[in-house]
Amino acid sequence: MLASILVIEDNPANLELMSYLLSAYGYSPHTATDGAEGLRIADRGAFDLIICDIHLPQTDGYEVARQLKSDPGRRAVPLIAVTALAMVGDRDKVLAAGFDGYISKPIDPETFVRQVEAFLWLDKRTSLPPRPAPAGGRRFPYRFATRCWWWTTCR
Repeated sequence: MLASILVIEDNPANLELMSYLLSAYGYSPHTATDGAEGLRIADRGAFDLIICDIHLPQTDGYEVARQLKSDPGRRAVPLIAVTALAMVGDRDKVLAAGFDGYISKPIDPETFVRQVEAFLWLDKRTSLPPRPAPAGGRRFPYRFATRCWWWTTCR
């Protein structure tokens, strides 16, 4: 089963673009237009990933991150900031606030889904990579390899 992704974005054009791209790749996007609504939706569902803007009405992205990461049940869900903040130090500030990743705006439709997939378990992505080839006669179990970050990115 592919990933269920919550997108929290107040700009209708960006929200529609992200939802469309995720849907086109077979994901199940759920949307919220402000931080408070996003937190309510996150409470009601089990999501594999949450994408969140920083500058949101009512509850901003930093507060969303603080609340999501303070909840032991949702702490492990990857949280990605999608924001126009691009000054030196902004990325570090976003990551220090509890976000697991950062995608800058404007969103590039050609790379957006690939950037998002980098934060998903392999079995939740649209296409699983081929089984790893044996290296020197030694083979890690495929189940282990599909769940191990360093195996999938550094081999």
